[in-house]
Amino acid sequence: MSVEPHLTWWKNVVIYQVYPRSFADGNGDGVGDLPGLIGRLDYLKALGVSALWLSPVYPSPMCDAGYDICDYTGIDPLFGSLADLDQLVSQAHNRGLKVLMDFVPNHTSDQHPWFVESRASRDNPKRDWYIWRDQPNNWRASIDGGSAWTWDEGSQQYYLHFFLPQQPDLNWHNPQVVEAMHNVLRFWLDRGVDGFRIDVVHCVGKDPSFADDPRCLAGETMVQINDQPYSHEVLRGLRRLVDRYPGDRVLIGEVNIRSTARVAAYYGASDELHMSFNFPPLDAPWDPVVFRLCIREVERCLGEQQAWPTWALSNHDNSRIRSRYGGSRAKAHAAAVMLLSLRGTPFIFQGDELALEDTQVTAQTRVDPGGRDGSRAPLPWTAQPPHGWTGKTPWLPFPPDAAALAVQAQENANDSTLNLYRRLLRCRQDSPALRVGDWTELPSHPQLLAYRRHCEEDERIVCINFDEAEHTFALVGDWLIEVASDRHGENRPFAGIVGPLQAVLLRPTGVAHER
Repeated sequence: MSVEPHLTWWKNVVIYQVYPRSFADGNGDGVGDLPGLIGRLDYLKALGVSALWLSPVYPSPMCDAGYDICDYTGIDPLFGSLADLDQLVSQAHNRGLKVLMDFVPNHTSDQHPWFVESRASRDNPKRDWYIWRDQPNNWRASIDGGSAWTWDEGSQQYYLHFFLPQQPDLNWHNPQVVEAMHNVLRFWLDRGVDGFRIDVVHCVGKDPSFADDPRCLAGETMVQINDQPYSHEVLRGLRRLVDRYPGDRVLIGEVNIRSTARVAAYYGASDELHMSFNFPPLDAPWDPVVFRLCIREVERCLGEQQAWPTWALSNHDNSRIRSRYGGSRAKAHAAAVMLLSLRGTPFIFQGDELALEDTQVTAQTRVDPGGRDGSRAPLPWTAQPPHGWTGKTPWLPFPPDAAALAVQAQENANDSTLNLYRRLLRCRQDSPALRVGDWTELPSHPQLLAYRRHCEEDERIVCINFDEAEHTFALVGDWLIEVASDRHGENRPFAGIVGPLQAVLLRPTGVAHER
């Protein structure tokens, strides 16, 4: 794919997902907050990322970690205030960092004033803001896997919820709902927010016939299979709104369908999402065949319509990279080289730059009803307990080896994961080929994944060894190891050997790189 003459900022960035509750605590109550995040912006700037995506910080009963919202234009006191959010946007922008909010259009909290009115009576003006029926169908909800319908004794009907019963689904066929949610986006865009990650955007359109779905009989939930034409109409409306604002604002969708071809449709004809998450890599084992097929599929499906890919290897809903790969730090390092060198916009989940593993949660410390607490543990900032979290004990236990993996412990260690990420991000920033260049797969040993990135006069080659034995990787010309996942051979000529579980980023000999 050729480089566009005008490159929007979101094609040049690395986005860092902040899970505010576990990032940094500014007031000593054991819960991360916006002041704590503001105090660590210099850390993120030094890391080399260029945009922050905040998981929800809205007022919420926290039945689903803030994805059950009862006020779309406020900040939960747990995280601070609206003034704190404004300060975060201002301070981030001063450092050249973009700020993205999490937008949750499919459902609200059952404590949202809209739903309180909707369930008050069948003739309430907001009754049709949600989806009510006299008889349920067989649709299944995510998280608990039960029925997607809950009986409301007061108004004698069932309401629909693709997630928990405390998260009733909005009716996006109602034009008043559309306008209300458009006003939410305007509220945040007017405050300087640079865009939105849109939660389960493929769920907003529902089958208008409400027919039973045979896939639900096999145990699948609607979040996994819902894919209706009306969702695209909703997205086109959101895109038109965002495009009216100055600058390059961005919409990034969570289309939680494990089909790259179907996800590609949510980009539309450049009139829907700017980007959509690509989920197969989150399910992939440490296997070169699987990753090779994933990448080829992305290049084929998205390349055909010039849609811009995204890459993520963990997030707040999935196990961390290192935990999925059996606790191997070497595999996590090699995966980082791959993540930050593929064509598209990479997403780093907070703490992966420290090689954190999932925390161990017991029945007593479990918080999330879906069992997703493992990746959400607090970040360790200092080696000495309580690891930079003064005051109360944090809301979740720290991850394993918190002292050895703390930011303080890794800051000046040449072989640390933190410094690997910093080196990779500097290289990416300095190389048009890595940021926006073409991607071409290269022939290699079956246990290797190798590819070329190229943009005009700039060129890089990446090779990842998935095996615990070294393998030969022959190249024409003279190449220098710019970054090695284990630092072996770095800044020296590449001799054609990739070590066990090693990943290398190569540049042609003679190409300068500022450190």
